[in-house]
Amino acid sequence: MKKLSILMVIAFLLTMSYSCSEDFLTKEPPGSLSENQLYSADGIDALLVGAYAMVTGSGEWTISWGASIQNWTYGSAASDDAYKGSEITDQVPANQIERWEVQTTNNYPADKWVWAFGMGNDRVNKTLRVINIVEESGGITAEQADAYRAEARFLRGLFYFEARLVFGDFIPLIDETVEIPSEVSNVNPDGAVLKFITDDLAFAASILPETQTQVGRATKWAAKALAARAYLQDLKYAEAEALIDEIIASGQFSLMPDFMDNYSIETNNNEESIFEIQANVNDIDGSLNAEMGIGLNWPHGGDIGMCCGFHQPSQNLVNAFKVDENGLPLFDTFNDVDLANDQGIPSADVKDEAGNVIQSGSFTVDPHAVDPRLDHTVSRRGIPYKDWGINRGANWVRKQADGGPYLPAPKPFFKKSERFSFSTTTGWQTGINANNYRYLRYTHIILWKAECAAYRGDLETARTFVNMIRQRAKDSEMVMGKVLVDQLPASAYPWGEGTTDADYMTGGDVDWDQPAANYQIGLYDAFANAEEAMEAVQWEQRLEFATEGLRFFDLRRWDNLPNQIGGKSMAEVLNDFATGDLRIRSFMSGKTFTNDDKYMPIPQAQLDQQVGVLEQRPEYK
Repeated sequence: MKKLSILMVIAFLLTMSYSCSEDFLTKEPPGSLSENQLYSADGIDALLVGAYAMVTGSGEWTISWGASIQNWTYGSAASDDAYKGSEITDQVPANQIERWEVQTTNNYPADKWVWAFGMGNDRVNKTLRVINIVEESGGITAEQADAYRAEARFLRGLFYFEARLVFGDFIPLIDETVEIPSEVSNVNPDGAVLKFITDDLAFAASILPETQTQVGRATKWAAKALAARAYLQDLKYAEAEALIDEIIASGQFSLMPDFMDNYSIETNNNEESIFEIQANVNDIDGSLNAEMGIGLNWPHGGDIGMCCGFHQPSQNLVNAFKVDENGLPLFDTFNDVDLANDQGIPSADVKDEAGNVIQSGSFTVDPHAVDPRLDHTVSRRGIPYKDWGINRGANWVRKQADGGPYLPAPKPFFKKSERFSFSTTTGWQTGINANNYRYLRYTHIILWKAECAAYRGDLETARTFVNMIRQRAKDSEMVMGKVLVDQLPASAYPWGEGTTDADYMTGGDVDWDQPAANYQIGLYDAFANAEEAMEAVQWEQRLEFATEGLRFFDLRRWDNLPNQIGGKSMAEVLNDFATGDLRIRSFMSGKTFTNDDKYMPIPQAQLDQQVGVLEQRPEYK
């Protein structure tokens, strides 16, 4: 759904509770919008567009990295998937999230709270009240009213689901019947928040159509998929699997042929997509209809030179893509030896004035076999980076000492051939582009089905569904082009000395007929028991969705399984990660994850505004 200009709508949303219709002397300023102008089907639709506009967590009304629905901080940088990246002195509040030492005054969770309740949910509830008024006046039929309500309640379910991911159950339950939201407590009975979310989504699923003519609008299947994910947070597998089975049985979705079809602009809104958050550039100043919440997370230095080098994949994640002789993951030994990286190695030899080499810049790609998804998920030195050129290593990374040797997570990045047509031409966040965020897709459904089956002990079903994803990865196009040089000075950009963009896939210091690395992937023959099946599922979810803001939340829910995460608790997984990566992130020395770090604190600013109404989470008191 291409976002519409909604200035007048938002002005209404901000002021609609103060009606001036009783004062006939009041004259509206030119261009303003009175409440009754939205009392129609068109007005309701405009209000819904205004609510959809908030879903990204950033954009026309708030450029907020903490509110981003992609959750790169809470779900990725707080996990073993990624580092905050960039420099330790930039975006300091995100350091607290990475180190598990978040203060109640941190503005990142504060932004998430305002987004979820003060903006997203507030818009939805005001829209629902207008729907009621227009229906009661006869402006729309009951059927039309329910159709509008279904979309609105889907969005409310989404905003609340996202808020619960970050803050847990300490959130105020505010629907359209609440007259004074500031008087609603955030202390709830057990199960109340999950029920609030799933009630909204069940209503939405009962009314919404299976398809929408306008892409980006919610469907029946989007509501069911989000409800399934909500149930999975509490390991309510039976409830989740029932919804998952309906989605599979619908026959409406299928896996795309190539893994990268889920991350390419040219394949936005494909047959794997269940709910995509639409991105649009160059339609308004600053391209604010694209996803601004990850506006920091693009290559910063060297030949690409955008901004700002955040969200760099971790060495632990890179190691997780290593495979054995059968092409299967190394569950227990993956992190024993690092897959070679160029940390501390310059892009080319450093020489003194006499021409003597004082620091070698030679580096070759590790020959160890890896899952082919690695080099679509992580950009490493000596590997072609989409059509931009050979990744030159240190000169392309903002500051290796703080963020490690890998470029910002490349999945949402665009191709060089798409620059300025599908990327922004204005503003300083020049990596902003038209790549949609696949919030819910069939891949999720397949792996959630595998997880449900593993939990039930249905080993064959778990194996079948995991292998579906692995087979797609096996069939996907590998990164092609073996780099033939181990020195990459500036003059080697893009494809070797004396090359131009025209040498992509044809020439330069690259053998384009060979894969860039040693790619192998195998299928599982059988699982010995339910624990092995669950570990395989957990591993697959990490590899498939790496750097997509899911990992921390998955670790947290799996921590409540009998065998937790391959026999380790969430705390053990993350603390092993922190100590194992000290060679890259010395600033993590002494930092420890505990169960008190599983959720963000209630923002202090909210507590100060609603004294005696809101309560802080007990672990932050």
